This record gives sequence, structure tokens and C-alpha cells, in this order.
Amino acid sequence: MRIKHLDYFLLFIVALFLILGISFLATISAPLSFKRFGTTNYYLIHQLTRGFLPGIILGLISFLIPLEFFRKKLPFLLFGNLIALILVFFVGDRFWGASRWLSFGIFSFQPSEFFKITSILYLSSWLKNRLNYQGKGMGVIKNKRSDYDFKRVFLPFLVFLAIIAIILVSQKDISTLGIIGLTVLAIYFATGAPVWHSFLIVSGALSGLFLLVKYEAYRLSRFLVFLNPEIDPMGQGFQVKQAIIAVGSGGIAGRGLGMSSQIGYLPQSMSDSTFAIFAEETGFAGCMLLVSLFLIFLWLGLMISRRSNDKFSEFTALGITFWIVLQGFVNISSMIGIFPLAGIPLPFISYGGSHVVSELIGVGILLNIARHSKT
Repeated sequence: MRIKHLDYFLLFIVALFLILGISFLATISAPLSFKRFGTTNYYLIHQLTRGFLPGIILGLISFLIPLEFFRKKLPFLLFGNLIALILVFFVGDRFWGASRWLSFGIFSFQPSEFFKITSILYLSSWLKNRLNYQGKGMGVIKNKRSDYDFKRVFLPFLVFLAIIAIILVSQKDISTLGIIGLTVLAIYFATGAPVWHSFLIVSGALSGLFLLVKYEAYRLSRFLVFLNPEIDPMGQGFQVKQAIIAVGSGGIAGRGLGMSSQIGYLPQSMSDSTFAIFAEETGFAGCMLLVSLFLIFLWLGLMISRRSNDKFSEFTALGITFWIVLQGFVNISSMIGIFPLAGIPLPFISYGGSHVVSELIGVGILLNIARHSKT
């Protein structure tokens, strides 16, 4: 039975992402899984049961729940997510010098991953209400420049950004801050905000980034290594160097699944560095397929946003699309040396339950918006 207005093309693209993720993880995780647990499928089963399965269930729920329900519950969702982010400082698990995870017995999650979708939903609803949009669909009355009152719109938006920045900087999670910051900024300027708002926010963000890099030794060294990996080839530059070797050795068709020679040398091969191993095993052809999927996802998401019946749906669809595609290309760019190491997962592909669950929730909301959009 066909569901009316379901975007089957988007569903097909996401299904391809998931198939790629499952198939690739099954091979890339086998050696480490056997070494640590005596079985080759521990990480695969973990990803299926803690990532894909709950993600698909929650994505389906997000698809079926009326969009108005999300709007009514957003203050509670935002508040709960902020509390979870703050709890990380007190009872969070600490890895690699940073506390970013909450654990409840055998269950753990990363609140910042879910804050990506929460912030998109909340800001989209807030902007729709604050900018006095009226009507639906083609009958929407657009906001005027005068609606962008400094105290009523711009200043609260800056406060929202500042709260996000303070929490994530304290967690030493600058990469996630960058993804969320750019995403909410894209939503804000999609409303038609004045150019001077853009100049002021970007200038402030660059100044803040400069200070964060200058006064934190590991960030400064990571940036210097990005400019010249050879200055510390066995330290900060090791991951970049090994990633580039892996990507380059893939050739046109790749070495074949499970045939990577760099998997034992490349740090975080199942998570942050997944693309490098993917490129080695599938070659240029596999990389072009993956990049093409992200570009198609971008086009489909923008079309859903354009056809939306109301501004909340339009901004939400834009934000979800921008977030997932941006995160994908930042991860890929960092593995080929044209962007500093970001420490963020490759959407739908990298190992890790929290990011997969949040991304599939986002896809469910996208499909929900498409279901109610103009034909």
C-alpha cells in the first residue's frame, strides 16, 4: 500500500546510506571486534541494536506524529536536552579528556548529538512566531525588514547562540558547536535577515574561534598540523597523514571490502576516520557514489523545504538537510586534508549510536514534512 505524498526517492537514498553503513561496518569492525571480544560481529550487533534499530523506530514515530505536536512540545524537549547537556559535567563519562556521554547501565548516549535536531526544531518554531508570518503555503505574508527588531529578534538569537557556545566549549566539543552554529545560522538567514546581521555574527564567530585556537594548545597544534602535517608526523599529524595514505591507495576501484591495509594504523577507523578506510576499500568509484548520495540528499531536502506548507516546516526541513550534508562534507574534507580534523562522525556510516539515532529522527521529520507538503 502506498502512503500518500511519501517521498519514496528520499526514503530510497537513506536506505542506500544505511545499507552502505551496515555492510561497511561489518567488514571494518571485524578485526578489532575479534581481538577484544573473541567474535567478529560484536560492534556490528551493537550498532544494529543501539543505533539503527532505535533510530528506525524513532524515525518512524517522527514520521507519524503530527508536526504540530513537535511545536507544542519543543520547550520541554529543549529544556530536557539542555539539562542532559549540563548533567554531562557532573555524571558524564569521560573519554579523551572530555565529558560528553551519559550512561544508564548498559545504555549510553551523547546529548549533544540530539541537541542538533532539538535546536533546529526550536529555532524554526521560534523564528516563525517571532517574525509574524501569517497564512499557509502560497498565502504566507512575508516578514518585513522592520520585523527584525534588535531586542525582539536579533538579541534573543545571539543569546541562544551564546548558551550553545558556552555549554559546548565547556565540553571541549568545538566541532559540534561549529555544526550547530552554522546550521542555525543558515536557518536564521533563510528568513531574509539583514546583511549586517550576517556580518556581525560571522565576525564574532571568527574572533571567538581565533581565541579558542590561540589559547588552547591542542587546538593550536591541530590547526598548525592542518597547515603542515609534516611538522608532527608521528603526533598530531599522524591521523591526517595515515588518512591521506588510505584515500590515495584506494585507486579507481579500491582494494575491496575488508582488504584495507591502513585499518591497523589509522586512529578511530570506525568513527571519525571511517571515510578514509571507505575510500581505500571502494576507491574513487565508491567515494563518488557516497558524495553523490549526499548531493542528492541535499537536493531532495531543499525541494521538501521549498514545497512546505508553512514556515516552521520550511525552516525545519532546511535545517535538517543542511546539518546532515554539512556534517558529511566536513568529515570527508578532514580526511582528505582540506579541512582540519573535526572529530565528527560520517552521517549514517560511522560507528556510534547517538548520531545515527538523531539523524534518522531528522529523516523521519523530513519525510513527515514532505507528506504534508504541496504537491
